[in-house]
Amino acid sequence: MAAMPTVRSIFLSDIHLGTRACQAGRLLDFLRSYTAENVFLVGDIVDFWAMRRNIVWTADQNTFVQKILKRARHGERVVFIPGNHDEALRDYLGIAFGDIEVIGEYIHELADGRRFLLLHGDEFDQITRHHRWIAVLGDVMYDVLVRLNVLISLVRRRLGMTGYWSLAGYAKRRVKKALQFIFDFEDSAIRAARQRGLDGIICGHIHSAVIRDAEGVSYVNCGDWVDSCTAIVEHFDGRLELIAWDSRERALIEAEKTEQEEMACVS
Repeated sequence: MAAMPTVRSIFLSDIHLGTRACQAGRLLDFLRSYTAENVFLVGDIVDFWAMRRNIVWTADQNTFVQKILKRARHGERVVFIPGNHDEALRDYLGIAFGDIEVIGEYIHELADGRRFLLLHGDEFDQITRHHRWIAVLGDVMYDVLVRLNVLISLVRRRLGMTGYWSLAGYAKRRVKKALQFIFDFEDSAIRAARQRGLDGIICGHIHSAVIRDAEGVSYVNCGDWVDSCTAIVEHFDGRLELIAWDSRERALIEAEKTEQEEMACVS
């Protein structure tokens, strides 16, 4: 069996533990495939908003927590930057829980010397900052979409359709106002990094994974483990890579299937 690839850093955000939407199983598959020197949890790891209404805590979610704690105990640096859904943990900034550091934001220097601001990103969301009740209402409506998605996924499986498909993610990509919100968010994040004289910013919050350059400043969003199952990894040369795990997972399955078919032909 090939050794697990080691990267310098892993960046994860918007896992939303405690909800039925959390794709903890796919996240565990990803973590089993990568070791790292640093793991940065960039907010909304636990969804306290949703858990006030209903708690869904699966065995895979529990295993994820145990795996992160184990990594911290075994020498990987684990940094937790709370987001708006786990904002209760912002009362404990500067404290370590089981070797996991809890901080509000962090300046991370890549292996190539570039300096990036790490924070969740709700600071750039005017609705979350100034109209919390709208954000909470949106969260409730999102939960409705997730419940509908359960039925859609059942139908897709019975029709023999593979892969995970998100109704909420589809709606976000299609609604013009949602796209404009994403553009405004990205512009605000880039401006914040530029004002601090940094080379870029790594955040989450809007569930829209991307790596892009804007006039010399890099904007990096981790995405989520609800709709898209994405993460950012830093390689040992400082290069950042966006991992879309569902796509990678399908590619690995197809490659393995092809290899088995070739071996069967040889035998």
